[in-house]
Amino acid sequence: MWVKICGIRDPATAGNVANLRPDAIGLNFYPHTPRAVSVETAAEIVRQLPKEIEPVGLFVNHTAEEVRSICDQCNIRTVQLHGDEPPQLLADLQANNGELKIIRAYRMGTEGLDALAEYLAVCDRLNVKIFACLIDARVEGMYGGSGQTVPWDRMAAEYQRDDWPRLILAGGLKPENVSVAARTVRPWGVDVAGGVESSTGEIDLKLLERFITAAREI
Repeated sequence: MWVKICGIRDPATAGNVANLRPDAIGLNFYPHTPRAVSVETAAEIVRQLPKEIEPVGLFVNHTAEEVRSICDQCNIRTVQLHGDEPPQLLADLQANNGELKIIRAYRMGTEGLDALAEYLAVCDRLNVKIFACLIDARVEGMYGGSGQTVPWDRMAAEYQRDDWPRLILAGGLKPENVSVAARTVRPWGVDVAGGVESSTGEIDLKLLERFITAAREI
């Protein structure tokens, strides 16, 4: 089970998290969140990361040029797009860097995954290669990090895993429920932020260790 820890904000925390050996850490460049990190700090974090831990840049409605610039400055090769970015922006990003890995976040609400199916169809027509889809809960006025779970049974039934990109499950995951969630949804990976924090933006290493252990036991 691929495990990503999102919302790392400083080199000391990054070092402590790296010692627990997740597969990836998320660096949030959306300024309107307490989990945001500056470009300079993110670059320092990436420099100290072990090679086996992948840094992922999280963006919300940035322009393609802004994404490219930040990734270049921080040596980031995987991006997570968590806003309302159209398929054409993804195509523009990959036109300049064919090796860029894109994780497309989708906020699932009562409409299910119909809109995601339409979005992925457009991406196919534009020859966009999406590495994975991250499914989070839809909460009005938020682009993620709400702590709300998605309907796991419905997601498992609707996600076309044979035809769509890898599935990463997010939204309200914590040490106590990640095992049940993963067994229900059968994702390729899981993503967590608030579920392993003592307060917003503050990683609790004991919670994180429990989370990684539970996820890896699947």
